[in-house]
Order: sequence, then C-alpha cells, then structure tokens
Amino acid sequence: FMLALLWTGCDEAALSHETALDAYDVCDVNPTSIHVVVDGGRRIRRKGGEGYAIHYETVDAKQVGWWEGMRCVKLATAIEQCAATGTPRYLLEQAVEKRQEKGGLLGKMGGRAVRSDGRGS
Repeated sequence: FMLALLWTGCDEAALSHETALDAYDVCDVNPTSIHVVVDGGRRIRRKGGEGYAIHYETVDAKQVGWWEGMRCVKLATAIEQCAATGTPRYLLEQAVEKRQEKGGLLGKMGGRAVRSDGRGS
C-alpha cells in the first residue's frame, strides 16, 4: 500500500474506498486495485501505477486518519465512498456491523446511516 501512496507524489494521498475497508478488516472485500484518493485539483501524469485506482476528490482533514503509518480515510468516509461507487451493499452492511461491534461507527458518522443509494440519511 505504501508504494501506491508514494507513487502519487502527493503528500495528501490516502488509502481509500475498498482498500481502506480491506485495511480496517471490517468486511470480506477483495479489491482488484489499490484505491488512493488525492486532492480533486491534482492530476497525476506519470508512468506506472498499474493496479492503482486513483480517485480525485477533496477530502477534509477530519476524514483522514492513519493506518499502519499510512494516511487512510476514516472508516465512515470509506463506507460512503464505496456506497457511491457501487461496492455491493452486503459488504457495506458487514463493515457497519463489524465496526459497531468494535466501538460504534454511527457516532463517528454524525448519526447518519448509509442508504442503499450511497447517500447519508
């Protein structure tokens, strides 16, 4: 995962989407790419990067934490990203259930639940 972050050349790069869910080990997701989010105003124009899915969006600093010494979007953000990009609903439900068992995801999401269409309720 670290190589993907370094490859971007962006200090704000963070693991995201299904890769973040996988890192937090909250569901049975098996990403086919390493998902990385960089600021929406950036454009990466370098060779290589096969196997990386680069997402361009502005992520607030409050939405990013650390996992194993790497920047990684927080779980609530990863779930919202995955809901918006078509990750199967059963995987998102698994993630929410497992996180609630470990210590209350909904409080960290500001009380919002993720609907099947990916929008907060």
